Amino acid sequence: MLYVQCASEAQLNTVNQRMDGLRQLVQLTGMAIATLNLRTKLENQSIRDSLTGLFNRHFMQISLEREISRAARRKQTLAVFMLDLDHFKKFNDTFGHAAGDSVLQAVAEIFQTSIRTEDIACRYGGEEFTIMLPDVTPAVALERAESIRQGVANVRLPLDRQVYTEFSVSIGVAVYPNDGETSDLLLRRADMALYRAKRSGRNQVAQFEAAMAN
Repeated sequence: MLYVQCASEAQLNTVNQRMDGLRQLVQLTGMAIATLNLRTKLENQSIRDSLTGLFNRHFMQISLEREISRAARRKQTLAVFMLDLDHFKKFNDTFGHAAGDSVLQAVAEIFQTSIRTEDIACRYGGEEFTIMLPDVTPAVALERAESIRQGVANVRLPLDRQVYTEFSVSIGVAVYPNDGETSDLLLRRADMALYRAKRSGRNQVAQFEAAMAN
């Protein structure tokens, strides 16, 4: 709705004469706003996972290349986490996909509240996730990973008149440039560390070590 107040009869006549133009201007403005809103929505759909709201795998791959280039240019480090929800398939099979989706959303919220604005959390696929943390030391990266692990362990999910609490995540950590200077190698070595965490009993953080590559 557009309201125009006129101070005189002459101004009212002028406004009436130009009302068609004003209507067109309002319509064009509304169309422009709708187009911008649609463009923003489509852009979000192209880079966001629809269930968790995290960035998707495609965006992760692009971002990792960019962050490695930035770290190399600035002579900084870049930590990469590979995360996997423990026993998620069993939970999904027992309680159903709707409950599984609720778990993924709750865990994604833990990730979002545990990272900085410049960090990037992505859903890699299924119950696997990737988080990138620019310019952190290996020690700080491990602290952040442990904080996330504890956050997931504290998730409480109401299910069938009870509260399910047995959630855990295993996390593998690799840091550029010591553990790898390309995106593929960095992800692979973070995944190796994740495998070590899973094999060692799950619900823990493991850092990549050179011996893992042998």
